[in-house]
Amino acid sequence: MKDLAAIKVQSDPKYLSMIRMVTAKMGEFYGLSESAIEDIKLAVDEACSNVIKHAYRGDIRQSILIRYKMTPKGFEVLIEDQGVKVQPESIEGRNLYDIRPGGLGVHLIKRAFDIVQFDQRKIKGNRLRLIRFKK
Repeated sequence: MKDLAAIKVQSDPKYLSMIRMVTAKMGEFYGLSESAIEDIKLAVDEACSNVIKHAYRGDIRQSILIRYKMTPKGFEVLIEDQGVKVQPESIEGRNLYDIRPGGLGVHLIKRAFDIVQFDQRKIKGNRLRLIRFKK
């Protein structure tokens, strides 16, 4: 199915608000509930923040590509970067009982989306595929 929307932004945290806006609007177009939209908006923001922090190591001169699709499976978001290749097996969320700021992004992403997977076929950089099934 053809992409419904795609945005490419600089890897500067100031653009995260634009990503949240587009994510919310795409959720509306898809007919997601307000609570589902809040969940996916926060999860996509978290994933893009991780790209800036980990894949680009804070370099704000890079770019992040976010594609939004509606597929027969559900609402899909693809997040791509050209940064340091992530090792998916090394990604682990912090223990939820460890009360302190930060480190909960993995939990938020997995709560918002039914499928969370890295496309290992991408040679340079990362492609994160997020799918929320139709309910």
